[in-house]
Amino acid sequence: MEKVWLKQYQEGIPEGITVDPQTSLVELIESCFEKYHSLPAFTCMGKTLTYKDMDAYTTQLGAYLTAHLGLEKGDRVAVMMPNILQNPISILAILRAGLTVVNVNPLYTARELEYQLKDSGAKAIIIVENFAHVLENVIANTPVKHVVVTSLGEMLGFPKSMIVNFVIRKVKKMVPPFHLKDHHTFSQALEIGDSKSFKKHQVGLEDLAFLQYTGGTTGVSKGAMLTHGNLCSNVEQAFQWLAKYVDIGKEIIITALPLYHIFALTANCMTFMKIGGHNILIPNPRDIPGFIKELAKYPFTAFTGVNTLFNVLLNDPNFMELDFKSLKMTLGGGMAVQKPVADQWQKVTNVPLIQAYGLTETSPAACINPMDLPEFNGSIGLPISDTEVSIRDDDNKELGFGEAGEICIKGPQVMKGYWQKPEETKKVFTEDGWLKTGDIATIDNKGYVYIVDRKKDMILVSGFNVYPNEIEDILVSHEGVLEAAAVGVPDAKSGEVVKVFAVKKDQSLTAEDLLAFCKQNLTGYKIPKYVEFREELPKTNVGKILRRALRD
Repeated sequence: MEKVWLKQYQEGIPEGITVDPQTSLVELIESCFEKYHSLPAFTCMGKTLTYKDMDAYTTQLGAYLTAHLGLEKGDRVAVMMPNILQNPISILAILRAGLTVVNVNPLYTARELEYQLKDSGAKAIIIVENFAHVLENVIANTPVKHVVVTSLGEMLGFPKSMIVNFVIRKVKKMVPPFHLKDHHTFSQALEIGDSKSFKKHQVGLEDLAFLQYTGGTTGVSKGAMLTHGNLCSNVEQAFQWLAKYVDIGKEIIITALPLYHIFALTANCMTFMKIGGHNILIPNPRDIPGFIKELAKYPFTAFTGVNTLFNVLLNDPNFMELDFKSLKMTLGGGMAVQKPVADQWQKVTNVPLIQAYGLTETSPAACINPMDLPEFNGSIGLPISDTEVSIRDDDNKELGFGEAGEICIKGPQVMKGYWQKPEETKKVFTEDGWLKTGDIATIDNKGYVYIVDRKKDMILVSGFNVYPNEIEDILVSHEGVLEAAAVGVPDAKSGEVVKVFAVKKDQSLTAEDLLAFCKQNLTGYKIPKYVEFREELPKTNVGKILRRALRD
């Protein structure tokens, strides 16, 4: 049987990625600031910052973190906010300072936030005020000593800043009261940093750039250790894939996916910075009317998203009225792109929806379809430069073309491992060093990879990973529940949603009771949509609940 061990099947893709041993994300960022200083870098709510502005603000914030707070090389700094200007400023400043970014979903509950801050050992956090009350509830139980609080309007300039903050705080009442001792505002941090000299800690390719939290293929949330080398490699890999199709300094990309998610972080922020791109930040893509109004303002050339976002937009008549003449590329990832959605997208925009594949553990890109693909092909694409893909069975035996097995990946973008979890790290790597993805796929003789199923029990809701163990732990902590199981079921809007099966301990327990309990303890996309009570749950002979039997 011919082995499937693939590398650069697409003609013209370089045989390998060469990253200068001296480089790091810091050098990448600073070279962009220098080359593109007069070009627009990020726009949000009508306010635009140039690369020169980003250089100044990240220098000030970096000096605040190191010279004022005294943070040392490798110290972790959490960033908890939606797509507002302060987000890329914070991420880039932390990296320039030689510190490590811990991205945090701003919708996390107190329990989820406490776990991530404790597990990462974060010493500082930069957080938007809308969620500061959540931090207040847990900060005493975490290693966080320094807090910077920002508002949604803080970087928008006078008078817009005042207007936006007034509406958010007083009209929409979106900022619950909070008290965080000795915190600074974002503006104060910049002002303090401006009076200090920027003490940068030197970093190299092996140093950690991000602790990017994920459930991996099993269990509780884990911090994927992504190094400067991982990210530099993946940015270069993506750049070489796109190079023929982009104009340096002229691309405008819509960034609706959150920057705390690895997809937007690498694809939109880092890769488009490398080409002098202009990121249009969308703080709340769920506000579809507001989102479409923003789209109408810019001749955007690139768009990244997940299937659910594309689907929602295509079902809005106002989206159909937009001018797509400038659009050159659309990239879908995070979850499977559905063919009817891809076909409709191409019909409306006259641009094919290109599907890509990756994981948090691969920084994230591993496979991408050719950018000149004439139409959607159902594949997740070809292995990108310097990336090897192997299809293997449960005995780690390599399989042939057309045979279904687990996707295993090697490449410079593959994580170092899980933060302080050597046993979990060991589980996801083969003895010969391949990352096991938990996804089942086949490869054809042209090198295209096709997802068949997921080996892991992970549930994918609108591109976000939901892990059954976490849901089940919450459910069984309810005094009225004896045992519980969580599975993913198909959903036209989200791809999948959570369904839970529970055995009652208290016969008066209702589905509404359980859902209310979940809402107190879980982020919105993790909350079950369906609850079914059973007399008992199917189990193996050693007592392990058979989720697959429930799902089937």
